[in-house]
Amino acid sequence: QVHVLESGGGSVQAGGSLTLSCAVSGADDDELTMAWFRQRPGEERRGVASITEVGGAKWYADSVKGRAEISRRRYENKMVLTMTNLNKDATARYYCAAGALWAQHLHDPSKWKFWGQGTQVIVSS
Repeated sequence: QVHVLESGGGSVQAGGSLTLSCAVSGADDDELTMAWFRQRPGEERRGVASITEVGGAKWYADSVKGRAEISRRRYENKMVLTMTNLNKDATARYYCAAGALWAQHLHDPSKWKFWGQGTQVIVSS
């Protein structure tokens, strides 16, 4: 059984940076596509960034392009999302997802098989 666990959320001031981590158990994470989604209260869950199994290709939502980097840290068996120059729009619950057939399915949450419980990010002015 595959389990997904996020960490690294918290409060940060506008303009600051934050790194979220995602660890997978029950499978080798380099066999899984992985992604980050976020959801604000009252809104649907939206893709932020995704990465292929070996990390050779990445996709980003237009809202974070140039301010986010998704990567795999194989020596730690983790996938991370680093966000910089954060603004209040980044306030949301962030979910790690894994196991889509194609990492390009960033904008369709239904394509992702495994989900974590999420981690909250709050950006304050």
